[in-house]
Amino acid sequence: MQKYQNFGLSKIVGRDESKIVTTMRGTPGYLEPEWLHEVIAEQVDVYSFGVVILEIICGRKNLDRRQDEDDMHLLSFFMRKEEEGQLLEMVDKKSEDMQIHRKEAVEMMKIAAWCLQSDYTKRRPSMSLVVKVLQGLVVAETDLDYSFTFPTMTRRVAVTNQERDAVVGISLPLPSHLSGPR
Repeated sequence: MQKYQNFGLSKIVGRDESKIVTTMRGTPGYLEPEWLHEVIAEQVDVYSFGVVILEIICGRKNLDRRQDEDDMHLLSFFMRKEEEGQLLEMVDKKSEDMQIHRKEAVEMMKIAAWCLQSDYTKRRPSMSLVVKVLQGLVVAETDLDYSFTFPTMTRRVAVTNQERDAVVGISLPLPSHLSGPR
């Protein structure tokens, strides 16, 4: 599967206008965590969109090696600041517009958090729903999980020449930890 950061726009391309590629491609740190397990959800680009929103509002990259180790990965930094109730501190201090609209920027961060929900089947919105929220037609979800961790997943495992489904706990690094330099 080829992954493009197109935020849902791939749906407008007809089947005869596209090609199938059997390798997964994308930018680490922007790929949804479920892509690591070859699970493709309807909300395929929503996660990436959430990361991009945070980068714009915070005025920094997903992975910024110039920051302290605790703040290097944007999602880890975001989780910590939310726990501390200090999301306003994340707003880009170099952007006059962001500083003027700090409260709106924090609201956009909450939309980003909604896009980054680990449970992509129930908690993460579709891109069309995100667009409706941005247009002011729908209210965004407010009961959000800022841990951005992976739920237990079912995987196929081989057991003495037989395959069966097994529930396994998966402890993976945050997607932002997978980001490399840009």
